[in-house]
Amino acid sequence: MRAWVLLSAVLWYLTGAGGRRSSERTSKGFIYGKPGHPVKLYVKLHHHSPVLVCMDFRRAKKETVDPTYIWIGPNEKPLTGNNQINITKTGKLMVKDFLEALSGLYTCTLSYKTVKAETQEETTVKQRYDFMIFVNPFAPGWKGACNDSADCEDITNHNILQARDRIEEFFRSQAYIYYHDFNKTIPAMHFVDHSFQVVRMDSCRPGFGKNEGLHSNCASCCVACSPGTFSPDVDVTCQNCVSVRIYGAKSCT
Repeated sequence: MRAWVLLSAVLWYLTGAGGRRSSERTSKGFIYGKPGHPVKLYVKLHHHSPVLVCMDFRRAKKETVDPTYIWIGPNEKPLTGNNQINITKTGKLMVKDFLEALSGLYTCTLSYKTVKAETQEETTVKQRYDFMIFVNPFAPGWKGACNDSADCEDITNHNILQARDRIEEFFRSQAYIYYHDFNKTIPAMHFVDHSFQVVRMDSCRPGFGKNEGLHSNCASCCVACSPGTFSPDVDVTCQNCVSVRIYGAKSCT
């Protein structure tokens, strides 16, 4: 008789892919935009976003005369600095304590002047930069950020694997004793070699899901469900719902 043991806990897994291939990132962690190409970013839930620069990397290396910056948030309204949105005078933006509702398109318009050397004529140039920010509860770097968390998936995974090893060792010890002591009766439930396994349960928390088409550069990430979709349970995908207008919806209302 085989004794099958199934650990039905969720084993969260995330590759090291960061989803920043479409942007320029400096050693300071600044994320620059690219003209005509939205930059996708995945921010860990309840953590700060990277510093977004309202400029492309090439422009940043040149002299920019009288620059001005206008940031527009996901609600299509101008952003101003507050206790959660930090905007510097040089056009850098950072969102603190990122939540599902803060996901979406962040647009910055850079305006600056160019001067013709021959005529000293000034011309105002405008350039738009788009940043698509999504919430991912376990974005790259989460292992180092949740050491003090009692609900940390790293700790959970370790405990589950430790439980697996102890259960396996129990059955192996039991099998050794009974196979080497012929006077004992083999119990009805005993260990058979290669009959023990741990099954990885792929899932996302409610309000999150995986979408390889939309998030091809972070396909294994559980990302907040986009408007028009929701996830009420720990399923891997978000379901369609035309009435949903927010990110991270857990119900179709």
